[in-house]
Amino acid sequence: MKKDFLSILDISREELANLIAHARKLKEERRVGIHTPVLAHKTLGMIFEKSSTRTRISFETGMFELGGHALFLNPKDMQLGRGEAIRDTARVMSRFVSAIMIRANRHDEVIELATHSDIPVINGLSDREHPCQILADIMTIDERLFRTEGIRVAWIGDGNNVCTSLILSTILTGMEVVVASPPEFAPGKEIVAEALKMGARVRVVADPMDAATDADVIMTDTWISMGQEEEVDRRRKIFMPYQVNAGLMSMAKPGAIVMHCLPAHRNWEITDEVIDSKASVVWDQAENRLHVQKALLVRLLG
Repeated sequence: MKKDFLSILDISREELANLIAHARKLKEERRVGIHTPVLAHKTLGMIFEKSSTRTRISFETGMFELGGHALFLNPKDMQLGRGEAIRDTARVMSRFVSAIMIRANRHDEVIELATHSDIPVINGLSDREHPCQILADIMTIDERLFRTEGIRVAWIGDGNNVCTSLILSTILTGMEVVVASPPEFAPGKEIVAEALKMGARVRVVADPMDAATDADVIMTDTWISMGQEEEVDRRRKIFMPYQVNAGLMSMAKPGAIVMHCLPAHRNWEITDEVIDSKASVVWDQAENRLHVQKALLVRLLG
């Protein structure tokens, strides 16, 4: 039976631990120049409704290093862009490629694609979740702090798709998440309620200093996601009190790390002083997208 990865909760706690362990093994093998073509003759079809740097490069490089091949597919160059039903695209692609990764505008599109595909579908980003990013974040926290159980993460800023995946991930990791967002940009109440019912450790506050106090990890993201460019001035004014700067970092525990999934608008959501500091693990976080996604591809296709 084929498996999909549409949400961070599509894997169990044990599967997450195994996946992170495999990703660390693949990272070390890559460091010493070992590449095993375990996905030879496998092809990943990558549909990008939204532009990308890290998602495209990491999946394409990952498939190459595993001995497979990746196809970049712009909907404007496909019949999908001319009105073909997603279910029909799913059925056709299932006859051609080994798996599909989609970076979609709407989560419903990801679900529909997976429902009608006979091959694994990976959510490379949707308006609800960004599970591949959270895999990399979990790997990075585990590398730097040597555990996830009991780690306190302060999410500062927009309660967006990455924030949703982070909240849901606490069910698997044992982390505690305190989200500080302007009330109108807080994570959806239904998502928080759903997560709490399943055992998540999450609290939503308005004060960023409250969230940052005694945190092991300070995490943020851009205030302006793709498609929100017309709201730049309004959002910047609302979110400026939620900037991750030296003052906010001083509230965290000694040795706390700071994370940003990129792209960053420097000196908006995070200052140069912080993103370029010793506390920053942003570049490790970005690199780990490659390793966790390779481990995920092996799990789904190997």
